[in-house]
Order: sequence, then C-alpha cells, then structure tokens
Amino acid sequence: MEALLISTFSVALAEIGDRTQLLALVLAARFRKPAPIIAGILLATIANHWVAAEIGALIADWLPPDVGRWLIAGAFILMGLWVLVPDNEDDAAARYPYGAFLTTLIAFFLVEIGDKTQIATIVLAAQFEAVWLVVVGTTLGMLAANVPVVLLGHFSADRLPMRLINAIAAAVFIAIGVVVLFSGTS
Repeated sequence: MEALLISTFSVALAEIGDRTQLLALVLAARFRKPAPIIAGILLATIANHWVAAEIGALIADWLPPDVGRWLIAGAFILMGLWVLVPDNEDDAAARYPYGAFLTTLIAFFLVEIGDKTQIATIVLAAQFEAVWLVVVGTTLGMLAANVPVVLLGHFSADRLPMRLINAIAAAVFIAIGVVVLFSGTS
C-alpha cells in the first residue's frame, strides 16, 4: 500500500505545471472530446510507466546518452511544430484520421519519454518490489493531475484564445527540445 500511495502523490505533485498538462489542455481544446483524451492519457501512462518500471534501467544502460537526448529533443520540437498546425472544425477529422484517442495515446506516450514522472517511476520501482503497485500509483497520479486540465480545456475551449495558447504551447515544446538538445542531459 505504501508503494501505491507514495507513487500516486509523487507523480501528481511532479505533474503540476508539467508539459503534459499543457499537452492535455491543447488536446482538449483541439478535439473537445474529454473521454477519449482521458482514455488515451490512461493507456499511454500505463504503457510508458510499465516500460519505465520494468526495463527503464536496461534502456539507460543500452542506449547511448547522446542518442536518447537527440530522440527526446526531436520529439519535443516535432510536438511544438504540430501544435502550430491550425485546425478548422470541418477538417479536424480529416487532419487527424486517428481521432482524439489515438492522437492522445501516441502524443502522451512520446512526451513522457524521459520526463520526470518516467524517471520517478524508475526510482520508485527500484525502491519498492511491487512494480505493479508503482505503475498503478504513478498512473493515478498522472490522471489526478491531467483529468482536471482536460475538463477545463473541454468546457472553456470556446472562451480561450486558442491562437495564443497554441503559440505558447508550441514555443514551450520547441524550447524544451532545444534545451534538451544542447544541455547534454535527457
């Protein structure tokens, strides 16, 4: 039980103000379908954190740090560029044929690679032998931090300055990518 509680609270706190909350807001405003976005966040988090808990340490030993840094930086820069692509209500389905769920699933899984919550999951799994409780706890923490953001984005999307939000989101993602690229750490 300790592994579950500590994992939940650690990730919920780590997620406050994190880039995945920004991603959740952008996806909620873009798709306006909270249920598939929340389901995508849930499954992406389970998959990402399970990988982190089970083989994260092996990947860190196997993958040269420079390659990981380049992959993470590239993912952030691509996410920033993607946010800049404008949508019309009429062509949103054509531009995103995979829909809100699959787009969220892929985006959250990729953005979580190398994120502080993934690193926290690795550390928590090393500390507690109950890996499945760590994964459940970190997933609950992720949902506790992001579900309110998805609901806020869904209900207030008509009143939000979406161009400004998209520009800020794009700038943040691209800046994070550039910082990761040139910082020497991932």
